[in-house]
Amino acid sequence: MNDTSLKNDGRAGFSRRRFITGTGSLLGAAALAGPIPSAWATPRTAAAPIASGSRVPALVIGTGYGGCVAALRLAQAGTDVHMAEMGMAWDTPGPDGKIFANTTRPDDRSFWLLTRTKQPLSNFLGFPLDRNVNRYTGILDAEEFGGITVYQGRGVGGGSLVNGGMAVTPRRENFGAILPTVDAEEMYSTYYPRANSGLGVTTIDPAWFEEADCYQYARVGRKHAERAGFPFLFVPAVYDWDYMKREAAGTVPRSALDGEILYGNNHGKKSLQKTYIDRIRATGRVTISPLHKVTTVTPAPDGGYTVLIDQLDTTGRTTATKTVTADKVFFAAGSVGTSKLLVGLKATGALPLLNDEVGRGWGDNGNVMCGRANHLWDPTGKLQASIPTGGIDNWDAGGAFAEVAPLPTGIETWASFYLSITKNPHRARFTWNAAAGRAELDWQTAWKQPSIDAAKTIFDRINRKEGTIYRSDLFGVHKIWGDHLTYHPLGGAVLDKATDNYGRLHGHPGLYVIDGALIPGNTSVNPFVTITALAERNIERIIATDL
Repeated sequence: MNDTSLKNDGRAGFSRRRFITGTGSLLGAAALAGPIPSAWATPRTAAAPIASGSRVPALVIGTGYGGCVAALRLAQAGTDVHMAEMGMAWDTPGPDGKIFANTTRPDDRSFWLLTRTKQPLSNFLGFPLDRNVNRYTGILDAEEFGGITVYQGRGVGGGSLVNGGMAVTPRRENFGAILPTVDAEEMYSTYYPRANSGLGVTTIDPAWFEEADCYQYARVGRKHAERAGFPFLFVPAVYDWDYMKREAAGTVPRSALDGEILYGNNHGKKSLQKTYIDRIRATGRVTISPLHKVTTVTPAPDGGYTVLIDQLDTTGRTTATKTVTADKVFFAAGSVGTSKLLVGLKATGALPLLNDEVGRGWGDNGNVMCGRANHLWDPTGKLQASIPTGGIDNWDAGGAFAEVAPLPTGIETWASFYLSITKNPHRARFTWNAAAGRAELDWQTAWKQPSIDAAKTIFDRINRKEGTIYRSDLFGVHKIWGDHLTYHPLGGAVLDKATDNYGRLHGHPGLYVIDGALIPGNTSVNPFVTITALAERNIERIIATDL
């Protein structure tokens, strides 16, 4: 491994002194300031939530990719649907006129019920970037388990609100290892195209990419990948590229070009709010209750299921507990949310017939992050679009696919930044801690080593070719690898194990899993297109046979 010190290195052109003067505003805003007064202490939307005592034909728990697919297709088939969402609606501007906070200026809106931010990139040149905030039902949950931090979106739209928008369909030859019991021909001929269409997936104009200042960082990443012998692939995304061109021209408010991504994007990104949820609302058959957390699901005496739901305020306090009856329940709370809920329901006897596969097969999609310090002649640009557009593919030879990610600090950093997805074989399990009354995950920190090893097959080679070094100031002091986290939680209620081959939970008819919990730990690329396509496949069969 190359030298990881923060001293000057002639090969990398990396100087602590050079950056300190340029990072004053960034560090001042993110590290040195105290908490700002909360401007969002009361709910910002006057939604009409579900009433206690209601009976609904279908209840969807969560409003992410799988839940939105289920709700839309059920409504189109003539079924009335209610969606319960733990997070906020995110449909009303705050005092600054914006719905979402900026990536480099986190405030109360940024994190779910934390009093201090917990940013994935936590340090810069030895300075911590996290800052104090007021406890609030913010958009990004940094959920801590024994050996890993899992980042999840909180709000109507789920993970689509906070992800990088990279809409990648896995290579077909990899699909058998992802979902071995699913017909690949059906997925690639029908459900992946349906998902990509529904999500509004498009690819950047290659000619514009070549000239856009905001993608200088990606062009540098491409040059280094290709010089080291790796293919660079343009990756589709869910962003309005015409809007981004107007951002660059200065004719519309900046969004991706203002670094907006981690805590939401105010304009150009096509989150679920602008795609599936728009179509859901147009059916007239779906209602959504934000700040509603499902706690219990039990068989109802007269059929269906009795569901207890806590209504929350923006401090996370329960203000009411509601009892609702649902004929059918779709678990779509995300891999972690669905898994924790099901493990608890089985262990406490609420759903005793769930099988022992519930909670198993959880993985982190092999996520690991790193940065590289480039030479002075390879600047990555002060202006960086927050939407990644390309990746480096070494999946077959080294077990890694790496997106060339932005580092939108607003200053020149001479840094290349990457999020890798790797062939990590480790799978964790959720179990129920009865004494503590919570589900726990048995992930081990050492299990990240295969991901680091796989990522090194790309970046060691690039560093050798370029004569560069790893950055060691991004994830802590003298720490190269962002191996403490995942953006892509998967598994915990695996298809054809905890469920049948279409997401029906064993033992309790009328209960379904329809989210990333179905996928056993890895998709070889960013997972949300696969989650969406699998949900399209499963709900089509469920509607045809169960309704």
